[in-house]
Amino acid sequence: MPADLAVIGLGHLGLPLAQAAVAAGIETVGYDSGPATDSTLTAAEVRRMSAAGFRVTTNPAELGRVRTAVICAPTQLGADRALDLSAVGEAGRTLAARLRPHTTVILESAAHPGVTEDYLRPILESGSGLRAGRDFHLAYSPSRLDPGNRTHGIANTPKVIGGLTPACTESAHGFYARLTEKVVRARGLREAETVQLLETNYRHVNIALMNEMAVLCHDLGVDLWDVIRCAETKPYGFQAFRPGPGVGGHGVPLDPNYLPHTTRTPGHPLRMVGLAQEINDRMPQYVIQRSAALLNEHGKSARGARVLLLGVTYKPDLADQEGSPAREIASRLLDLGALISYHDPYIAGWRVRDQPVPRAESLYEAAANADLTILLQHHRTYDLQGLAVKAQLLLDTRGASPVGAAHRL
Repeated sequence: MPADLAVIGLGHLGLPLAQAAVAAGIETVGYDSGPATDSTLTAAEVRRMSAAGFRVTTNPAELGRVRTAVICAPTQLGADRALDLSAVGEAGRTLAARLRPHTTVILESAAHPGVTEDYLRPILESGSGLRAGRDFHLAYSPSRLDPGNRTHGIANTPKVIGGLTPACTESAHGFYARLTEKVVRARGLREAETVQLLETNYRHVNIALMNEMAVLCHDLGVDLWDVIRCAETKPYGFQAFRPGPGVGGHGVPLDPNYLPHTTRTPGHPLRMVGLAQEINDRMPQYVIQRSAALLNEHGKSARGARVLLLGVTYKPDLADQEGSPAREIASRLLDLGALISYHDPYIAGWRVRDQPVPRAESLYEAAANADLTILLQHHRTYDLQGLAVKAQLLLDTRGASPVGAAHRL
């Protein structure tokens, strides 16, 4: 049965997009060569999508029967901090072999400026024999999904789109106008791609500032959380960000210094972005330093200490662990000889260094028995006032506990 839309890649971008399309009455098929990996939608939500007509397929022939195809393939930073586009390339080749004239192809995967035109376009054209901008439309739209956000979703978050040609832009605009209240036209592909670059780097740079402030304020004996509370009352010129044990999530901070040589600018790299990443990468080690110091102050050594980690996901009230600093913190604790366990209402089993970590079944009992409890993620189910009473030592890396109830980052 033909569909209006094919979503290629059913991960953290693809499934929510498909959900919004189905809710808007768009006949949607989801294509993925592997199982769906999104952990922000519940099984009940996926069942409701299926009941409304959403179909998942591994048959690439389905891609040749749609008017719009959105590529939501995962992209991550490699060890050299270059963006891995292999999944985008695979999706493009799969689509190209079935691409029909007049189809609108949109890339939503995280990408540096130039990916859509210089990387994806040749794949689509060589595999289909069609020409972008003449035979089919090609556009880019940065994802603005905020998993778990109960206020802003696809329908009420403005969508930015930029096409290879003005006609491509208008075609993509027509599609997204069916999903969201406002669509913003960028001048072209690279402007739309650079929106993603700016928004992601803005977040990382500001979190890095707060992480540096957290270290400074601890050394000065200043309550940074109270400082932020006061500062965010300013009605202009300030947006509140908060420190934490590290920066997780799917959004990756991109430094143009790591772009392919063909797309690099001749000027300086974004030095602030590189520094921000360096600062944020140091936070797990800072958590370890604070933990060891707290244990030492109470006459205990990190070696042999029983440490309970609370919340191992990257965002509160979600099961997604992408980029969470919890695993690095656990690994560093093991290096110190600590005996670790964890609790997370969303994670039934957790492994570090390919070894299972014991899961605390009784939260309060585990906190009472642990020499140190570290809050890494503040899930809504955690009663921090009650935990502070039960725990021998509580280090709160999220500033979520009542004043005086715990040691805060």
